[in-house]
Amino acid sequence: MTLEERVYSVLIVSASEKFMTSLAPLLPETNFSPVTFANGFSSAKKILLERHYDLLIINTPLIDDFGTKLAVDASNEKGVATLLLVKRELYDETYSKVFRFGVFTLSKPTTPQSFQQALDWLCAMREKLRKFEKTISSVEDKMQEIRLVNRAKWILIDVLKMTEEDAHYYIEKQAMDRCMSKAEIAKNIINTYK
Repeated sequence: MTLEERVYSVLIVSASEKFMTSLAPLLPETNFSPVTFANGFSSAKKILLERHYDLLIINTPLIDDFGTKLAVDASNEKGVATLLLVKRELYDETYSKVFRFGVFTLSKPTTPQSFQQALDWLCAMREKLRKFEKTISSVEDKMQEIRLVNRAKWILIDVLKMTEEDAHYYIEKQAMDRCMSKAEIAKNIINTYK
């Protein structure tokens, strides 16, 4: 397995401009780009509708919400690796609400070293999510191919009066002979006998 350098897109949501400024040195452009800022729930939701982000960092509370709903929504809907920063006295309560949704929680104030570790966890989570997304995409592609081939087989059975075995063999043989995928052959059959 190769170790590849990845660049992660980051959305930081915080009501505090000081917080956003203090994060800049911890997010070098070589590893994190673009880095986008929002000051509240509404603006962050709008940004997330326009573009996918790899990492979401929320410094609670926000100007128009605490931030847990945004964290959970983004983690569930977008596959975003999410970090929620909360005051130390609210950590246990907040953690118990969000951990089931895969949201990381970090108490504040925090040190640069702790924040760097949290960033490392987020990147590791994003890679795991990327792997799942690839697997899901592969399974969906295979299912689509099976649907197309089955549809083409039923057309061959109906129109050309082939048996199911003959129709299956015909599609496989055409795919091998023409160096095409079974899905491409199935699409050609479907288009021919529409």
